[in-house]
Amino acid sequence: MIDTHAHLDACAEPAGDLLARARAAGVDRVVTIGSGVESCRAALAVAEAETGVSCALGIHPHQAGDGEADRLGELRALLEHPAAVAVGETGLDFYRDYAPRDAQLRVFEQQLALASELGLPVVIHTRAADNETAEALRGFDGTVVMHCFSSPGLLPIAIERGYYVSFAGNVTYPKAQDLRDAAARISPDLLLAETDCPYLAPQPLRGRPNEPANVVHTYESLAAARAEPVEELASQIDHNATQAFGLR
Repeated sequence: MIDTHAHLDACAEPAGDLLARARAAGVDRVVTIGSGVESCRAALAVAEAETGVSCALGIHPHQAGDGEADRLGELRALLEHPAAVAVGETGLDFYRDYAPRDAQLRVFEQQLALASELGLPVVIHTRAADNETAEALRGFDGTVVMHCFSSPGLLPIAIERGYYVSFAGNVTYPKAQDLRDAAARISPDLLLAETDCPYLAPQPLRGRPNEPANVVHTYESLAAARAEPVEELASQIDHNATQAFGLR
């Protein structure tokens, strides 16, 4: 199994300990996320030290209003590392509004241009910004991964445009039937799974820090929603992640 989105540098425990438990649970590959330049450096350090780890590097929309927005040149240099497999997470968050919306859009568009230049996929964070996210992505012709999918209103566009759609631990929550319904509609070759750890622990572990080993619960929930065997779903998602991120 693979965890396609983990913030290992934001976890309280050392990455090595988390990855050892993940491997024991059958999770042998992880895409760790850098959010901001220093976080990206930390993500790359983990990827260099641990087998089965690659990274997506970007500037989060929450950071679009601070100094990180002026470090696109540094980000570009880091993205040339062979362990860097995607740009992101990037996008728009009009729910929290931790950064001005015009700044979020500007930094988002800059990272889309960077992904196009480097031929890398983009990992998208979108919250309360369905229309704006769809419009910004309209002209992007590369691979798109909708991270921690929680915007059913974007599902028709994601399906029409052939975006990868990734589900996190919140798909296991009792009140998240809309997410499970969305997961059942995704083409099998465009489905991904993640933890978004240390956030969004799945229902059996809710309230505790999340970690890559816990992605098994997301796989189980997705398999139930799609009426598919877990083993077959895990194999398909592993293949999808390999294709989406160009993994070896």
